[in-house]
Amino acid sequence: MKKNLFKTRLLSFAAFCGLVLAFASCANEDVAQSTTGTDNENDKNLTTFVAGDEAKTRTSMDYTSGDFYWEAGDYIYVKDDNNVWRKSTNAPASKAASFKFKVPGKFTKGNTYKVYYPGKNGGNDQVTIPAAQTQKVPNTTDHFGVSGDCGTADASWSNAKNGFAFALDHQTAILVFQPYVSNIVLKDCYLTKVEVTSDNDITDTYTLDPATGELTGTGTGNQIILTTKGAGAYAKGFPVNTTSASVTTNGAYMLIKPGTHTLKIRYWIEDVATHVEGTITKTLSAFNYAKNTYYDMTADLKITVYDGDHYYMWDAQKQYWDGWEWTKNLTNGQPVLLAKKSTNFAKNNTDQRWYREGSGYSFDATASCAITPNVNEMLWYARKGDPRWDADELWSTMGHLYKGGMWFKKKAYISGFNDNTSPDGTDWRNNGTQLGTWPASNILPSASEASKYFYLPVLGYYETGQLRNIGIWGNYWSRSTKYGNAYCLSFRQGFVNVYYEPRKYGYRVQAFE
Repeated sequence: MKKNLFKTRLLSFAAFCGLVLAFASCANEDVAQSTTGTDNENDKNLTTFVAGDEAKTRTSMDYTSGDFYWEAGDYIYVKDDNNVWRKSTNAPASKAASFKFKVPGKFTKGNTYKVYYPGKNGGNDQVTIPAAQTQKVPNTTDHFGVSGDCGTADASWSNAKNGFAFALDHQTAILVFQPYVSNIVLKDCYLTKVEVTSDNDITDTYTLDPATGELTGTGTGNQIILTTKGAGAYAKGFPVNTTSASVTTNGAYMLIKPGTHTLKIRYWIEDVATHVEGTITKTLSAFNYAKNTYYDMTADLKITVYDGDHYYMWDAQKQYWDGWEWTKNLTNGQPVLLAKKSTNFAKNNTDQRWYREGSGYSFDATASCAITPNVNEMLWYARKGDPRWDADELWSTMGHLYKGGMWFKKKAYISGFNDNTSPDGTDWRNNGTQLGTWPASNILPSASEASKYFYLPVLGYYETGQLRNIGIWGNYWSRSTKYGNAYCLSFRQGFVNVYYEPRKYGYRVQAFE
């Protein structure tokens, strides 16, 4: 688990409530018990199952105070003496600190019965952890019942008046997201949803085991999306304008199946002023998320910031805007917005920003582009690197927010990768064609695959001093030439190209992984 991404607090609900019982009892008296349905203590056909101060554990949690409550519409299920499932005839009508459930059927054969709470989407011993969860206000847990919260308990005979008493043992793991930002570009943004993808199942319908009480069965759902939009102040989502974790500002709770999971978390952020919505991704190492436990998932939502200094004419000695960088705030300096233009770019070979000249069928870069892949290597990335388009990952450059880019497999995970021949067995430095185009998938790398890929953003390029296609195309030089032009890797949604272009273009220069 990467501690720089989040901190973990292992805190059992039952243990926690036991610690705060002395402090919570007075406060709990302020929450009135109310019911729907039948609540007649003299009805001989109903048996009382008590959950309250004596039971300590309910179905929603106040993160700050540690108090737990039953919520409106919570029902319990018990098998009677005839092994028939019985549902309580009543449920709280509002938040309740304690409650007397009334259950039909006979309960005279023993002093202990198994109580099941399958949540509001379940019944009997069947529990559904939904793939779509919703929280409308920060730091609230009243959605637990519809989000898969569940539990079991051994109810023991108390007395004729109070019947059987029980304390739930909760069976889900709870993730408590608390994002914050240190980048000023994001200070006016809102958290609209949290998307969690696992390398195994975290959502589906499961069975509560009568012996252990734990969730059993293997599901197929490996992704949960928690929507964080409500009404009024939270109609746009939860604010992310703090520079440190604050559960009261944007605390968001997600319930998942317990177990060892490798999680990929995508925080969906929207700039409501520009209507740009995208993701910031955190991939976590495998970790055992235990039942009846909550985990503080604090995360600094850092976006990758790409500089404006790595645009070059092919193999030039200096970068495209050397001396006229946007950071110098010069009149007629480096353009930072799409289609903006400056005349202060290199015009001939007396300028060190001019491309490396040379003649011949093919030759390699020796200056700025020497660190880039050759054309054969770029073909391996394009054809065998399993390119995956990511339309939503946020990043910034030159003071502006953008999204979009391509994931490629790192060369260590591309079988047969080498620099002397392309995947078709030829050496494109000597026998290549002008253009090759290959499709790109829209399916992102999974949580377990993420470490095998690297990301390239669509940073566009410069042509005759004008910024083109930023946020649309990615254009990256290779170190190989052909017929006086230079090979490059270019991509956008749907496909990847390897082809050659005039060396005077200002494409990005960087090494690939």
